[in-house]
Amino acid sequence: MIKGQQQFVVSSYQGLYDIIIPKDNFLRRLNDLVDFSFIYNELLENYSVDMGRGAKDPVMLFKYLILKTTYELSDEDVVSRTLYDMSFKYFLNLAPEEVNLIHPSTLTKFRKLRLKDMKLLDLLIKKTVEIAIAKGVLISKTLIVDATHTKARYNQKSAQEVLLERAKSLRKEIYAINIEMKEKFPQKVTSDKLDEIIEYCKDLVNVVESTPELGVYEKVKQRLNYLNEAIGDDLEHLALSTDGDARIGHKTVDSSFFGYKTHIAMSEERIITGAVVTTGEKADGKELQSLIEKSQEAGMTVDEIIGDTAYSEKRNLEYAKQNQIRLISKLHPMVSCGFRKKEEEFQFNKDAGMFVCPAGHMAIRKARQGKKGQSKNQVTTYYFDIKKCKYCSHRDGCYKEGSKSKTYSVSIKSDIHKEQMAFQETEYFKHRAKERYMIEAKNSELKYQHGYDVAISSGLIGMQMQGALIIFTVNIKRIIKLLTEQ
Repeated sequence: MIKGQQQFVVSSYQGLYDIIIPKDNFLRRLNDLVDFSFIYNELLENYSVDMGRGAKDPVMLFKYLILKTTYELSDEDVVSRTLYDMSFKYFLNLAPEEVNLIHPSTLTKFRKLRLKDMKLLDLLIKKTVEIAIAKGVLISKTLIVDATHTKARYNQKSAQEVLLERAKSLRKEIYAINIEMKEKFPQKVTSDKLDEIIEYCKDLVNVVESTPELGVYEKVKQRLNYLNEAIGDDLEHLALSTDGDARIGHKTVDSSFFGYKTHIAMSEERIITGAVVTTGEKADGKELQSLIEKSQEAGMTVDEIIGDTAYSEKRNLEYAKQNQIRLISKLHPMVSCGFRKKEEEFQFNKDAGMFVCPAGHMAIRKARQGKKGQSKNQVTTYYFDIKKCKYCSHRDGCYKEGSKSKTYSVSIKSDIHKEQMAFQETEYFKHRAKERYMIEAKNSELKYQHGYDVAISSGLIGMQMQGALIIFTVNIKRIIKLLTEQ
């Protein structure tokens, strides 16, 4: 049963917060900036309002997730830290002397049962954009767009490999402290059976937990908690051996990743106004329309888009023209192909300079056909590995039995391309295109300051939730910084 409001905490020690926590503390400023009561309205459908025991305050649980994201902590560690970190208690609306905290498993249930059906990514971005507009720190009408990739948690490794690697990491950390612990640890498992490896990991955990002197080392605690969390919280995903939603994406002709892409729209104030999480093989340019519409729904007026060549495909040029939006995206001949039937839709990977078929296979070579200066347009033809085509799950309607090659050809021939070619030669275009660098720094911040380089759970829904919490945190930090500079 949900109570519908956060309980008011009465404590004779409440005044300690004003003494201990500075006015410029991030969590204090976050509490003052954001009215988290919107969480009640969004989660109302997932709770009973008049039956059952009183549920744990959803605002407090949501704030726990914000703390996890901000400080990169496991469920166990974020609850443990709350015992002694007064800024955490203040943020969570707990009394300074409170010691009866939630069990870490409550956060797992909250994520899985209460948040999974919410459009959390759109909701949290919209909330931050509304705050930024209300505070007067978001006034630009220009979006800068790009995509960043995130590696899947299990990276195409078997469940056995994942568990053994985590166990090895824990043992290695302990050996650096006390090599004699090697004799107390269970014998390393030689079987590749999942249930036996799980038992080995549990035995290892039991030994560590029964040795109190190891608990004082923070790195040991973190590795232990991550191993425990993998065994308990995500055991059903481990049993699947791989991340079923993740896909192979290509960064260059010779390099690839297994995971997801997050397509991002950002204002010139460096506030993220829209995001779409897809599987790794999706092309950047296909999500431009969604990013514009999500930014507009959040409350932003969009007059101009700045992006790389991936966004210059024909449908984006037409959409921008129809909606009177300037598109600062230099034409790439191979991106600017026209419409094709859905089952024949090939996507251009700008980083590799090659087209990728609907099955995710990249072309192995390309060739230019036709001569310059003639009335007929030149065509670039891409060649695919026919051996893969013969056994591909998408071969029906794509591969003709007995064919010796599979090709895909594109050319530029529409008037809208000619208009864009003229526009990109103007001084205005060249000047504004230089602003695109800002989103590269934002992608770096997401990855290297908030752990967005690797997924923390399996599946597209988990990736969307991770993106939602990280982008919310990054946006709030940016808004606070802008307000400080005013």
